[in-house]
Amino acid sequence: MALLRKTIAGALLLTVAASAQMAWAAGKSKSGPPVIERGRYLVRITGCNDCHTSGYAMAAGKVAEEHWLTGDRLGWKGPWGTTYPANLRTFMAQMTEKEWIDFARTAQSRPPMPWYDLRAMSTEDLRAIYRYVKASGPMGEAAPAYVPPEQEPQGPFILFPQPQK
Repeated sequence: MALLRKTIAGALLLTVAASAQMAWAAGKSKSGPPVIERGRYLVRITGCNDCHTSGYAMAAGKVAEEHWLTGDRLGWKGPWGTTYPANLRTFMAQMTEKEWIDFARTAQSRPPMPWYDLRAMSTEDLRAIYRYVKASGPMGEAAPAYVPPEQEPQGPFILFPQPQK
């Protein structure tokens, strides 16, 4: 009888401990798998939101995550013309993971996009970013189209100085 009580008590203790562990883990991870959390972290620290999330830099990063990476209508004008930060959520929604990695490895965008930094990222980091963006789902509309240097952009833009000779 004593052995049966110890066995039942041990089983109950294990069940309670396992339940507490699962509750702790569920509270710790808000959105799922570690690769998605890694993607969120990378998007936050690599500066993706600084351009690709409207108002992010001006709000010191206090923009609701649901609006992250939806592009911006603020242009970047320089000798190359005027470029706009793409809506990465709709852009990447059309790609497979392999297409995204191939794109990231060969991208050579107009300024101010640091395409050279994108190319330097590890495959694991690119996968994590892709999976985070994919898990976030498409939202918003496309950014304005590129404006050639001889045309004046409509709407607000940041003017880059001409390079010194």
